[in-house]
Amino acid sequence: MSEFEGLAALVTGGGSGIGLATARLLAERGARVACLDVNPPGEPFAGVKADVTDDAAVRAAVAEAAERLGGLDILVNNAGIGAAGTVERNGDEEWRHVLDVNVLGIVRVTRAALPHLRASGHAAIVNTCSIAATAGLPDRALYSASKGAILSLTLAMAADHIGEGIRVNCVNPGTADTPWVQRLLEAAPNPDAERRALERRQPMGRLVSAEEVAAAIAYLASPLAASTTGTVLAVDGGMHGLRLRPTP
Repeated sequence: MSEFEGLAALVTGGGSGIGLATARLLAERGARVACLDVNPPGEPFAGVKADVTDDAAVRAAVAEAAERLGGLDILVNNAGIGAAGTVERNGDEEWRHVLDVNVLGIVRVTRAALPHLRASGHAAIVNTCSIAATAGLPDRALYSASKGAILSLTLAMAADHIGEGIRVNCVNPGTADTPWVQRLLEAAPNPDAERRALERRQPMGRLVSAEEVAAAIAYLASPLAASTTGTVLAVDGGMHGLRLRPTP
């Protein structure tokens, strides 16, 4: 029997990339899975449609997911958007929008899910953060600020809810091979050169796959990790801790 047998999971941003890879892996391991997205996938998942910036829609979607799955044991807060630019290049409206999606989106979904998670005996929340929360990356000021907030929020949530039997952790992917990164590459003057530069930035010399991040999320969500909370798990090809000598 899989460790997720009998458990119900809600994955936000489950329509593509890391979210869809996570939904697939949890389902393969026995969980009943709902995907919350503006364009949710269909079977074998319970697709629920919502924009995480709309509190009423979020509350309705979470309630629908819990009803269709028979409760909620696992919440994966993965929905998010990217942003490129320095402090002076992103206008106030873009700052508000990215923070609304990336940070307040987690707040809204978690707030709606907490009553269901409190009723679970194996409750876990996993937030998708980023290496941008812990490393200074060029041209990512707004994105980094949003992910730094998620890291701090994860630790605060872990402290707040440990007494309720709810574990809270986050994953910090490096540059991942996702639709958003693909769009960035397509917009670059030389997409091939830009991809090689991103690959070289990670000590393993390649982009992280969505499936590798999903595996880390599944570990943190699993009842087998029952003593793991308030943890930041990097999936970044060694980028956060390794300082390799340049090759000649």
